[in-house]
Amino acid sequence: MSLKKICIAIVAFFAIQQTQAQITFKPGLRGGFTFSTISETHADYKTDFYIGGFGEINIKKHYALQPEITYSRQGSNNVTRNYTDDNTGIERTERRDLQLHYLSFALINKFTFGPGIQIQFGPAVDVLVNDNLARRKTNNDLAFITGVAYKLSSDFTIEARVKKGVLDVLDSNYYHNDRNDYYFFGDYNTNVNFQLGISYSFGEKK
Repeated sequence: MSLKKICIAIVAFFAIQQTQAQITFKPGLRGGFTFSTISETHADYKTDFYIGGFGEINIKKHYALQPEITYSRQGSNNVTRNYTDDNTGIERTERRDLQLHYLSFALINKFTFGPGIQIQFGPAVDVLVNDNLARRKTNNDLAFITGVAYKLSSDFTIEARVKKGVLDVLDSNYYHNDRNDYYFFGDYNTNVNFQLGISYSFGEKK
């Protein structure tokens, strides 16, 4: 082997070692409160919770990639529907609290500024695991997540996020309301979810 090839091999070896030394992995748990609604229903926000796990891959000093799996309880309260009773022909009105529970798979980009302020954003795929909807447009959802966080320590972080669904999840032909004394239903009903909670990491692994 020539001297040139030996030098290239040595440089490549130390470059790989340096790269590996910079990349670390930190598993952890996250959880907190959800405040959710379904858009264009003019309903009340539903308060519930989320809980899950993550793996923080620190690639650069100020950047990390974080895969997450989260169980998120979402929905909307006091969704008003008016309909005609098939048996009596009488127009009726009902209000229901709608529940949509998802197992969410997200890939979050985390940028850290200053002593511990973070900007977080990324896509998510939500798989429906439970609901009480009489009719729905789709079982699952696609969403985009954005938010801010503050690291209280190397392990604890406070997070505030917004998760906005993309797919139409509600059958507005069934859940509709065209009474003059109520708001009109829209045709594009998507998940809107606010999250406020904490995360805890279990230490650094290389």
